[in-house]
Amino acid sequence: MAHARITTFAFAGIEAVPVEVQVQLSSGLPAFVLVGLADKAVGESRERVRAALTAIGLSLPSRRIVVNLSPADLAKEGSHYDLPIALGLLAAMELLPADELAGFAAMGELSLQGAINPVPGILPAALGASARNLGLICPAAQGAEAAWAGRVQVLAPADLVALLNHMRGRQLLAEPAPPELGAPTPGPCMSEVVGQESAKRALEVAAAGHHNILLTGPPGAGKTMLAARMAGLLPPLTPGQALEVSAIYSVAGLLREGRLMTQAPFRAPHHSASQAALVGGGPRARPGEISLAHQGVLFMDEWPEFPRPALEALRQPMEAGTASIARANAHITWPARFLCVAAMNPCRCGMLGDGARECSKAPRCGEEYQARLSGPLLDRMDMAIAVQPIAHAEMLRAPRSEPSAHIAARVVAARAMAQARRVAEKLGLSSRGFLRAIGVARSIADLAGQDAIERAHVAEALSYRRRA
Repeated sequence: MAHARITTFAFAGIEAVPVEVQVQLSSGLPAFVLVGLADKAVGESRERVRAALTAIGLSLPSRRIVVNLSPADLAKEGSHYDLPIALGLLAAMELLPADELAGFAAMGELSLQGAINPVPGILPAALGASARNLGLICPAAQGAEAAWAGRVQVLAPADLVALLNHMRGRQLLAEPAPPELGAPTPGPCMSEVVGQESAKRALEVAAAGHHNILLTGPPGAGKTMLAARMAGLLPPLTPGQALEVSAIYSVAGLLREGRLMTQAPFRAPHHSASQAALVGGGPRARPGEISLAHQGVLFMDEWPEFPRPALEALRQPMEAGTASIARANAHITWPARFLCVAAMNPCRCGMLGDGARECSKAPRCGEEYQARLSGPLLDRMDMAIAVQPIAHAEMLRAPRSEPSAHIAARVVAARAMAQARRVAEKLGLSSRGFLRAIGVARSIADLAGQDAIERAHVAEALSYRRRA
Protein backbone atom coordinates (compact mmCIF):
# COMPACT_ATOMS: atom_id res chain seq x y z
CA MET A 1 0.00 0.00 0.00
CA ALA A 2 1.51 3.34 -1.11
CA HIS A 3 0.77 6.78 0.33
CA ALA A 4 1.59 10.36 -0.62
CA ARG A 5 0.37 13.81 0.39
CA ILE A 6 0.66 17.39 -0.81
CA THR A 7 -0.98 20.66 0.25
CA THR A 8 -3.28 22.88 -1.76
CA PHE A 9 -5.75 25.59 -0.76
CA ALA A 10 -9.44 26.37 -0.64
CA PHE A 11 -10.57 29.97 -0.24
CA ALA A 12 -12.77 31.66 2.35
CA GLY A 13 -12.89 35.17 0.96
CA ILE A 14 -9.23 36.09 0.39
CA GLU A 15 -8.06 33.74 3.14
CA ALA A 16 -6.25 30.66 1.85
CA VAL A 17 -7.41 27.61 3.84
CA PRO A 18 -4.96 24.67 3.63
CA VAL A 19 -6.28 21.42 2.16
CA GLU A 20 -4.20 18.25 2.34
CA VAL A 21 -4.47 16.02 -0.73
CA GLN A 22 -3.91 12.45 0.47
CA VAL A 23 -3.40 9.72 -2.16
CA GLN A 24 -3.49 5.99 -1.40
CA LEU A 25 -2.80 3.10 -3.78
CA SER A 26 -4.08 -0.25 -2.49
CA SER A 27 -4.89 -3.69 -3.78
CA GLY A 28 -8.37 -4.39 -5.10
CA LEU A 29 -10.42 -3.80 -8.22
CA PRO A 30 -9.10 -0.87 -10.30
CA ALA A 31 -10.94 2.31 -9.32
CA PHE A 32 -10.33 6.05 -8.95
CA VAL A 33 -12.28 7.33 -5.93
CA LEU A 34 -12.30 11.03 -4.96
CA VAL A 35 -13.71 11.96 -1.54
CA GLY A 36 -13.78 15.12 0.59
CA LEU A 37 -16.89 17.18 -0.30
CA ALA A 38 -15.77 17.98 -3.84
CA ASP A 39 -17.92 19.91 -6.31
CA LYS A 40 -18.44 18.90 -9.96
CA ALA A 41 -15.31 20.71 -11.22
CA VAL A 42 -13.15 18.87 -8.66
CA GLY A 43 -14.82 15.54 -9.43
CA GLU A 44 -14.05 15.98 -13.12
CA SER A 45 -10.35 16.26 -12.29
CA ARG A 46 -10.15 12.45 -12.42
CA GLU A 47 -10.57 12.50 -16.18
CA ARG A 48 -8.23 15.47 -16.69
CA VAL A 49 -5.53 13.85 -14.57
CA ARG A 50 -5.93 10.51 -16.37
CA ALA A 51 -5.69 12.18 -19.80
CA ALA A 52 -2.72 14.39 -18.78
CA LEU A 53 -0.71 11.41 -17.51
CA THR A 54 -1.50 9.45 -20.67
CA ALA A 55 -0.30 12.42 -22.77
CA ILE A 56 3.16 12.29 -21.14
CA GLY A 57 3.47 8.52 -21.56
CA LEU A 58 2.21 7.35 -18.18
CA SER A 59 -0.88 5.42 -17.17
CA LEU A 60 -2.70 4.94 -13.91
CA PRO A 61 -1.81 1.72 -12.09
CA SER A 62 -4.35 -1.11 -12.13
CA ARG A 63 -5.02 -0.67 -8.43
CA ARG A 64 -7.59 1.00 -6.22
CA ILE A 65 -6.81 4.75 -6.04
CA VAL A 66 -8.36 6.80 -3.24
CA VAL A 67 -7.84 10.57 -3.12
CA ASN A 68 -8.99 12.30 0.07
CA LEU A 69 -9.25 16.07 0.32
CA SER A 70 -8.84 16.88 4.00
CA PRO A 71 -10.58 18.35 5.96
CA ALA A 72 -13.46 16.36 4.56
CA ASP A 73 -16.19 18.73 5.82
CA LEU A 74 -14.81 21.77 3.94
CA ALA A 75 -16.38 22.36 0.53
CA LYS A 76 -13.85 22.10 -2.33
CA GLU A 77 -14.54 24.12 -5.46
CA GLY A 78 -12.64 24.83 -8.67
CA SER A 79 -10.24 23.20 -11.10
CA HIS A 80 -7.02 24.07 -9.25
CA TYR A 81 -7.07 20.67 -7.50
CA ASP A 82 -5.96 18.95 -10.75
CA LEU A 83 -2.25 19.57 -10.23
CA PRO A 84 -1.97 18.50 -6.57
CA ILE A 85 -3.97 15.33 -7.29
CA ALA A 86 -1.69 14.47 -10.21
CA LEU A 87 1.45 15.16 -8.15
CA GLY A 88 0.15 13.06 -5.27
CA LEU A 89 -0.47 10.20 -7.69
CA LEU A 90 3.01 10.49 -9.18
CA ALA A 91 4.53 10.45 -5.69
CA ALA A 92 2.45 7.41 -4.68
CA MET A 93 3.64 5.72 -7.88
CA GLU A 94 7.23 6.52 -6.78
CA LEU A 95 7.85 8.68 -9.84
CA LEU A 96 8.39 11.77 -7.64
CA PRO A 97 10.09 11.98 -4.20
CA ALA A 98 7.22 11.96 -1.71
CA ASP A 99 9.24 13.57 1.10
CA GLU A 100 10.27 16.53 -1.07
CA LEU A 101 6.76 16.95 -2.45
CA ALA A 102 5.33 17.19 1.09
CA GLY A 103 7.17 20.50 1.47
CA PHE A 104 5.18 22.12 -1.33
CA ALA A 105 1.69 23.38 -1.97
CA ALA A 106 0.35 23.14 -5.52
CA MET A 107 -2.38 24.79 -7.59
CA GLY A 108 -3.14 24.44 -11.28
CA GLU A 109 -5.54 23.08 -13.86
CA LEU A 110 -4.35 20.35 -16.22
CA SER A 111 -5.07 20.26 -19.92
CA LEU A 112 -5.56 16.95 -21.69
CA GLN A 113 -2.05 17.30 -23.14
CA GLY A 114 -0.39 17.75 -19.73
CA ALA A 115 -0.02 21.55 -19.79
CA ILE A 116 -0.60 23.44 -16.52
CA ASN A 117 -3.17 26.19 -17.04
CA PRO A 118 -3.74 29.34 -14.92
CA VAL A 119 -6.27 29.32 -12.07
CA PRO A 120 -7.67 32.02 -9.76
CA GLY A 121 -6.21 32.69 -6.31
CA ILE A 122 -2.47 32.21 -6.85
CA LEU A 123 -1.45 35.34 -4.89
CA PRO A 124 -3.33 34.47 -1.65
CA ALA A 125 -2.20 30.84 -2.09
CA ALA A 126 1.43 32.00 -2.25
CA LEU A 127 0.93 34.11 0.86
CA GLY A 128 -0.64 31.11 2.59
CA ALA A 129 2.25 28.86 1.55
CA SER A 130 4.78 31.40 2.79
CA ALA A 131 3.04 31.61 6.17
CA ARG A 132 3.33 27.80 6.51
CA ASN A 133 6.94 27.56 5.30
CA LEU A 134 5.92 25.70 2.16
CA GLY A 135 7.02 26.17 -1.41
CA LEU A 136 4.43 26.68 -4.16
CA ILE A 137 4.05 24.88 -7.49
CA CYS A 138 1.88 26.91 -9.87
CA PRO A 139 1.33 27.51 -13.61
CA ALA A 140 4.17 29.18 -15.53
CA ALA A 141 1.90 32.06 -16.52
CA GLN A 142 1.36 32.91 -12.83
CA GLY A 143 4.85 32.47 -11.44
CA ALA A 144 5.42 36.23 -11.34
CA GLU A 145 2.19 36.70 -9.40
CA ALA A 146 3.24 34.12 -6.81
CA ALA A 147 6.66 35.77 -6.45
CA TRP A 148 5.03 38.79 -4.76
CA ALA A 149 4.63 36.66 -1.63
CA GLY A 150 8.34 37.11 -0.93
CA ARG A 151 9.80 34.35 1.27
CA VAL A 152 8.48 31.37 -0.69
CA GLN A 153 10.11 29.00 -3.18
CA VAL A 154 8.09 29.12 -6.38
CA LEU A 155 8.21 26.45 -9.09
CA ALA A 156 6.31 27.54 -12.19
CA PRO A 157 6.47 24.80 -14.86
CA ALA A 158 4.64 25.05 -18.14
CA ASP A 159 3.66 21.36 -18.05
CA LEU A 160 4.04 18.15 -16.12
CA VAL A 161 7.11 17.07 -18.11
CA ALA A 162 9.03 20.20 -17.08
CA LEU A 163 8.10 19.63 -13.44
CA LEU A 164 9.12 15.96 -13.54
CA ASN A 165 12.48 16.87 -15.08
CA HIS A 166 13.06 19.50 -12.40
CA MET A 167 12.17 17.21 -9.51
CA ARG A 168 14.47 14.49 -10.93
CA GLY A 169 17.32 16.97 -11.37
CA ARG A 170 17.45 16.74 -15.17
CA GLN A 171 16.43 20.33 -15.93
CA LEU A 172 16.18 23.14 -13.39
CA LEU A 173 13.30 25.59 -13.51
CA ALA A 174 14.23 29.26 -13.18
CA GLU A 175 12.65 30.87 -10.14
CA PRO A 176 10.23 33.60 -11.28
CA ALA A 177 10.61 37.22 -10.18
CA PRO A 178 7.81 39.73 -9.56
CA PRO A 179 7.25 42.04 -12.54
CA GLU A 180 7.97 45.74 -12.51
CA LEU A 181 5.10 47.82 -11.17
CA GLY A 182 5.32 50.21 -14.09
CA ALA A 183 3.89 53.70 -14.41
CA PRO A 184 0.25 54.27 -13.43
CA THR A 185 -2.19 54.17 -16.32
CA PRO A 186 -3.60 57.67 -16.77
CA GLY A 187 -7.37 57.84 -16.52
CA PRO A 188 -9.89 60.55 -17.39
CA CYS A 189 -8.66 63.95 -16.18
CA MET A 190 -10.70 66.60 -14.41
CA SER A 191 -9.18 69.20 -16.74
CA GLU A 192 -11.51 67.89 -19.45
CA VAL A 193 -14.57 69.02 -17.49
CA VAL A 194 -15.73 72.51 -18.41
CA GLY A 195 -17.52 74.44 -15.68
CA GLN A 196 -19.27 72.58 -12.83
CA GLU A 197 -16.98 74.19 -10.26
CA SER A 198 -19.27 73.44 -7.31
CA ALA A 199 -19.55 69.77 -8.28
CA LYS A 200 -15.77 69.46 -8.74
CA ARG A 201 -15.26 71.03 -5.33
CA ALA A 202 -17.69 68.56 -3.79
CA LEU A 203 -15.86 65.63 -5.38
CA GLU A 204 -12.54 66.91 -4.01
CA VAL A 205 -14.01 67.10 -0.50
CA ALA A 206 -15.46 63.59 -0.89
CA ALA A 207 -12.09 62.22 -2.04
CA ALA A 208 -10.23 63.90 0.83
CA GLY A 209 -12.48 62.49 3.53
CA HIS A 210 -13.67 59.27 1.83
CA HIS A 211 -17.26 60.54 1.90
CA ASN A 212 -20.04 58.90 -0.08
CA ILE A 213 -21.59 61.40 -2.47
CA LEU A 214 -24.82 61.59 -4.48
CA LEU A 215 -24.96 63.54 -7.76
CA THR A 216 -28.44 64.61 -8.86
CA GLY A 217 -29.32 66.35 -12.10
CA PRO A 218 -31.02 66.06 -15.49
CA PRO A 219 -29.65 63.86 -18.30
CA GLY A 220 -26.59 65.31 -20.00
CA ALA A 221 -25.60 67.55 -17.12
CA GLY A 222 -22.26 65.79 -16.66
CA LYS A 223 -22.85 63.47 -13.69
CA THR A 224 -21.26 60.42 -15.30
CA MET A 225 -18.36 62.47 -16.68
CA LEU A 226 -17.59 63.84 -13.22
CA ALA A 227 -17.90 60.46 -11.50
CA ALA A 228 -15.57 58.79 -14.03
CA ARG A 229 -12.79 61.12 -12.86
CA MET A 230 -13.23 60.40 -9.16
CA ALA A 231 -10.68 57.57 -8.96
CA GLY A 232 -8.01 59.93 -10.34
CA LEU A 233 -8.40 62.12 -7.26
CA LEU A 234 -7.63 59.31 -4.79
CA PRO A 235 -4.11 58.67 -3.43
CA PRO A 236 -2.12 55.67 -4.73
CA LEU A 237 -2.61 52.47 -2.77
CA THR A 238 -0.19 51.82 0.07
CA PRO A 239 1.80 48.54 -0.17
CA GLY A 240 -0.58 46.84 2.29
CA GLN A 241 -3.65 48.08 0.41
CA ALA A 242 -2.16 47.04 -2.94
CA LEU A 243 -1.55 43.51 -1.68
CA GLU A 244 -5.08 43.23 -0.25
CA VAL A 245 -6.79 44.60 -3.37
CA SER A 246 -4.63 42.41 -5.61
CA ALA A 247 -5.55 39.35 -3.55
CA ILE A 248 -9.25 40.08 -4.16
CA TYR A 249 -8.67 40.41 -7.89
CA SER A 250 -6.55 37.25 -7.88
CA VAL A 251 -9.34 35.17 -6.32
CA ALA A 252 -11.76 36.70 -8.82
CA GLY A 253 -9.42 35.76 -11.70
CA LEU A 254 -8.97 39.40 -12.72
CA LEU A 255 -5.29 40.01 -11.87
CA ARG A 256 -3.52 40.46 -15.21
CA GLU A 257 0.08 39.48 -15.94
CA GLY A 258 0.88 39.08 -12.26
CA ARG A 259 1.04 42.84 -11.65
CA LEU A 260 -0.02 44.24 -8.31
CA MET A 261 -2.72 46.89 -8.41
CA THR A 262 -1.28 50.23 -7.28
CA GLN A 263 -4.13 52.51 -8.37
CA ALA A 264 -7.46 52.85 -6.63
CA PRO A 265 -9.95 50.64 -8.52
CA PHE A 266 -13.02 52.10 -10.23
CA ARG A 267 -16.07 49.87 -10.68
CA ALA A 268 -19.25 50.92 -12.46
CA PRO A 269 -21.79 48.05 -12.48
CA HIS A 270 -24.87 48.28 -14.70
CA HIS A 271 -28.13 49.05 -12.94
CA SER A 272 -29.42 45.58 -13.83
CA ALA A 273 -26.82 43.99 -11.53
CA SER A 274 -28.22 41.47 -9.05
CA GLN A 275 -27.65 41.42 -5.30
CA ALA A 276 -25.07 38.63 -5.67
CA ALA A 277 -23.22 40.59 -8.38
CA LEU A 278 -23.04 43.69 -6.17
CA VAL A 279 -22.38 42.25 -2.72
CA GLY A 280 -20.91 38.86 -3.64
CA GLY A 281 -22.18 35.31 -3.54
CA GLY A 282 -23.44 32.98 -6.20
CA PRO A 283 -22.69 29.25 -6.48
CA ARG A 284 -19.01 29.75 -5.62
CA ALA A 285 -19.30 32.84 -3.36
CA ARG A 286 -17.32 35.11 -5.66
CA PRO A 287 -16.45 38.69 -4.65
CA GLY A 288 -19.03 41.28 -5.68
CA GLU A 289 -18.57 44.72 -7.18
CA ILE A 290 -18.29 46.34 -3.75
CA SER A 291 -15.28 44.13 -2.95
CA LEU A 292 -13.72 44.73 -6.36
CA ALA A 293 -14.06 48.46 -5.53
CA HIS A 294 -12.24 47.97 -2.18
CA GLN A 295 -10.03 51.02 -1.44
CA GLY A 296 -11.44 52.65 -4.57
CA VAL A 297 -14.65 53.98 -6.10
CA LEU A 298 -17.98 52.25 -6.68
CA PHE A 299 -19.98 54.31 -9.19
CA MET A 300 -23.68 53.53 -9.36
CA ASP A 301 -25.29 55.36 -12.27
CA GLU A 302 -29.09 55.50 -12.48
CA TRP A 303 -29.13 54.69 -8.76
CA PRO A 304 -32.90 54.23 -8.27
CA GLU A 305 -33.01 51.78 -11.20
CA PHE A 306 -30.98 49.14 -9.29
CA PRO A 307 -33.09 46.31 -7.80
CA ARG A 308 -34.33 47.26 -4.34
CA PRO A 309 -32.85 44.17 -2.58
CA ALA A 310 -29.44 44.91 -4.11
CA LEU A 311 -29.53 48.50 -2.87
CA GLU A 312 -30.61 47.55 0.63
CA ALA A 313 -27.82 44.97 0.79
CA LEU A 314 -25.33 47.85 0.51
CA ARG A 315 -26.28 49.35 3.85
CA GLN A 316 -24.25 47.06 6.10
CA PRO A 317 -21.07 47.06 3.94
CA MET A 318 -21.16 50.88 3.71
CA GLU A 319 -20.99 51.02 7.49
CA ALA A 320 -18.71 48.07 8.29
CA GLY A 321 -16.36 48.10 5.30
CA THR A 322 -16.89 44.36 4.79
CA ALA A 323 -19.35 42.14 2.93
CA SER A 324 -20.47 39.07 4.87
CA ILE A 325 -21.99 36.15 2.98
CA ALA A 326 -23.71 33.55 5.14
CA ARG A 327 -24.07 29.99 3.86
CA ALA A 328 -25.43 26.87 5.48
CA ASN A 329 -21.90 25.40 5.63
CA ALA A 330 -19.72 28.52 5.57
CA HIS A 331 -19.52 32.18 6.52
CA ILE A 332 -17.37 34.26 4.15
CA THR A 333 -16.27 37.86 4.66
CA TRP A 334 -14.88 40.00 1.84
CA PRO A 335 -13.19 43.40 2.33
CA ALA A 336 -15.43 46.15 0.97
CA ARG A 337 -14.26 49.61 2.06
CA PHE A 338 -15.31 51.64 -0.95
CA LEU A 339 -16.23 55.23 -1.72
CA CYS A 340 -19.75 55.23 -3.16
CA VAL A 341 -20.50 57.75 -5.89
CA ALA A 342 -24.14 57.56 -6.97
CA ALA A 343 -25.89 59.48 -9.73
CA MET A 344 -29.58 59.88 -10.43
CA ASN A 345 -32.04 61.93 -12.39
CA PRO A 346 -34.60 63.95 -10.41
CA CYS A 347 -37.40 61.79 -11.87
CA ARG A 348 -37.93 59.04 -14.43
CA CYS A 349 -38.10 61.42 -17.39
CA GLY A 350 -35.25 63.45 -15.91
CA MET A 351 -36.80 66.87 -16.54
CA LEU A 352 -38.41 67.62 -13.19
CA GLY A 353 -38.15 71.35 -12.51
CA ASP A 354 -37.94 72.31 -16.18
CA GLY A 355 -41.41 73.67 -16.84
CA ALA A 356 -41.01 73.44 -20.59
CA ARG A 357 -39.94 69.80 -20.68
CA GLU A 358 -41.17 68.05 -17.54
CA CYS A 359 -43.85 65.41 -17.95
CA SER A 360 -47.50 65.74 -17.03
CA LYS A 361 -47.03 63.72 -13.84
CA ALA A 362 -44.73 66.28 -12.20
CA PRO A 363 -44.06 66.69 -9.33
CA ARG A 364 -45.56 63.35 -8.31
CA CYS A 365 -43.26 61.46 -10.71
CA GLY A 366 -40.22 62.84 -8.88
CA GLU A 367 -41.58 61.83 -5.49
CA GLU A 368 -42.32 58.29 -6.69
CA TYR A 369 -38.93 57.97 -8.38
CA GLN A 370 -36.93 59.13 -5.36
CA ALA A 371 -39.05 56.96 -3.05
CA ARG A 372 -37.28 53.93 -4.54
CA LEU A 373 -34.36 54.83 -2.28
CA SER A 374 -34.92 54.14 1.41
CA GLY A 375 -34.20 56.68 4.11
CA PRO A 376 -31.49 54.58 5.81
CA LEU A 377 -29.68 54.18 2.48
CA LEU A 378 -29.82 57.90 1.73
CA ASP A 379 -28.62 58.64 5.26
CA ARG A 380 -25.40 56.82 4.45
CA MET A 381 -24.58 59.31 1.69
CA ASP A 382 -22.46 61.96 3.38
CA MET A 383 -22.86 64.52 0.63
CA ALA A 384 -25.33 65.43 -2.09
CA ILE A 385 -24.79 67.93 -4.89
CA ALA A 386 -27.07 69.12 -7.68
CA VAL A 387 -25.42 69.08 -11.12
CA GLN A 388 -27.03 71.50 -13.56
CA PRO A 389 -26.43 71.72 -17.31
CA ILE A 390 -23.97 74.34 -18.53
CA ALA A 391 -25.19 76.82 -21.11
CA HIS A 392 -23.42 76.66 -24.47
CA ALA A 393 -22.23 80.24 -24.22
CA GLU A 394 -20.79 79.65 -20.77
CA MET A 395 -19.01 76.49 -21.95
CA LEU A 396 -17.20 78.54 -24.60
CA ARG A 397 -16.11 81.17 -22.08
CA ALA A 398 -15.16 78.85 -19.23
CA PRO A 399 -11.41 78.51 -18.50
CA ARG A 400 -9.64 75.17 -18.62
CA SER A 401 -10.17 73.23 -15.40
CA GLU A 402 -7.46 72.15 -12.95
CA PRO A 403 -5.83 68.77 -13.75
CA SER A 404 -6.70 65.77 -11.59
CA ALA A 405 -3.06 65.45 -10.49
CA HIS A 406 -3.15 68.87 -8.79
CA ILE A 407 -6.38 68.03 -6.96
CA ALA A 408 -5.01 64.60 -5.98
CA ALA A 409 -1.96 66.27 -4.40
CA ARG A 410 -4.24 68.30 -2.12
CA VAL A 411 -6.24 65.17 -1.31
CA VAL A 412 -3.05 63.34 -0.30
CA ALA A 413 -2.04 66.21 2.00
CA ALA A 414 -5.52 66.39 3.52
CA ARG A 415 -5.63 62.66 4.20
CA ALA A 416 -2.21 62.80 5.83
CA MET A 417 -3.44 65.48 8.22
CA ALA A 418 -6.61 63.54 8.95
CA GLN A 419 -4.71 60.32 9.60
CA ALA A 420 -2.42 61.98 12.13
CA ARG A 421 -5.34 63.62 13.93
CA ARG A 422 -7.71 60.64 14.02
CA VAL A 423 -5.28 58.56 16.04
CA ALA A 424 -6.04 60.66 19.14
CA GLU A 425 -9.47 62.02 18.26
CA LYS A 426 -12.67 60.35 19.49
CA LEU A 427 -16.14 61.76 19.05
CA GLY A 428 -18.90 60.45 21.28
CA LEU A 429 -21.80 61.39 18.99
CA SER A 430 -24.75 59.15 18.31
CA SER A 431 -26.58 60.92 15.48
CA ARG A 432 -25.27 59.49 12.21
CA GLY A 433 -26.33 62.44 10.09
CA PHE A 434 -24.76 65.02 12.40
CA LEU A 435 -21.57 63.00 12.75
CA ARG A 436 -21.22 62.65 9.00
CA ALA A 437 -21.77 66.39 8.52
CA ILE A 438 -18.97 67.08 11.00
CA GLY A 439 -16.73 64.64 9.09
CA VAL A 440 -17.38 66.51 5.83
CA ALA A 441 -16.60 69.82 7.58
CA ARG A 442 -13.36 68.34 8.85
CA SER A 443 -12.36 67.34 5.31
CA ILE A 444 -13.07 70.85 4.06
CA ALA A 445 -10.84 72.27 6.80
CA ASP A 446 -8.10 69.75 5.90
CA LEU A 447 -8.23 70.83 2.27
CA ALA A 448 -7.78 74.44 3.40
CA GLY A 449 -4.81 73.37 5.56
CA GLN A 450 -6.49 74.49 8.80
CA ASP A 451 -6.42 72.54 12.04
CA ALA A 452 -9.68 73.96 13.40
CA ILE A 453 -13.15 73.61 11.88
CA GLU A 454 -14.62 77.07 11.26
CA ARG A 455 -18.18 78.23 10.68
CA ALA A 456 -17.57 78.45 6.93
CA HIS A 457 -16.49 74.80 6.84
CA VAL A 458 -19.60 73.67 8.72
CA ALA A 459 -21.81 75.82 6.48
CA GLU A 460 -20.33 74.24 3.33
CA ALA A 461 -20.66 70.76 4.80
CA LEU A 462 -24.31 71.30 5.69
CA SER A 463 -24.98 72.59 2.17
CA TYR A 464 -24.03 69.15 0.86
CA ARG A 465 -26.54 67.29 3.04
CA ARG A 466 -29.42 65.92 1.04
CA ARG A 467 -32.76 67.56 1.68
CA ALA A 468 -36.14 65.90 1.24
